[in-house]
Amino acid sequence: MNVSQILGVVNLWTEEINSLSEHSFIHYVQIFENKGELMGCSNAHPHGQIWAQLSVPGEPGKETGQMQAFRKDRGDCMLCEYVRIEARRQERIVCENEDFLVLVPFWAVWPYETLVLPRRHLADLRELSAGERQGFADILRRIAVRYDNLFQIPFPYSSGIHQAPVNSGMHPEWHMHVHFYPPLLRSATVKKFMVGYEMLADPQRDLTAEEGAARLRECSEVHFRV
Repeated sequence: MNVSQILGVVNLWTEEINSLSEHSFIHYVQIFENKGELMGCSNAHPHGQIWAQLSVPGEPGKETGQMQAFRKDRGDCMLCEYVRIEARRQERIVCENEDFLVLVPFWAVWPYETLVLPRRHLADLRELSAGERQGFADILRRIAVRYDNLFQIPFPYSSGIHQAPVNSGMHPEWHMHVHFYPPLLRSATVKKFMVGYEMLADPQRDLTAEEGAARLRECSEVHFRV
């Protein structure tokens, strides 16, 4: 998909959030996408779902708590501060444009896990300007192409947008972001499995965040040809 096609998806996501949040009993809208058989997909192409629900799910709920605590303690947005730190250091940045950056977070569990972050503080997709929507579509294409180029295959992953809860008051602490969780480890056929110690005690990092970012940075932004 080119940028204009991806922009159509971004616009649709935004319309769906607007529509679903009109129901006062909805408190969270989770947008996510799966790609590849390794992620349990029957369809080979990337395909997404939108779940709207009464409660805030566990993962964005934990993020809400951490962002609220940071704002109370520091008087600032946690992810705004993180964007400033990573942009200054450039060690874990994979790619960036005027409005967004993609990085391998220092806490990454999956070898090529990435986080897509807007440079500007905004709570959800609906706050993106027209130009930022274009930038969002552009950065999503850049990271998707790099994943495919890494091992020269249609790279499997799950990705999802985390954003502020809806119909639950103001959330000035929230900074929208996108998680990419890809399962491949060393090649197109070697998958990372969470077993043994990792399942029962603590995840082990097969690559440092810096190594993962460096390998993704080296991938061209021109899609490989089969």
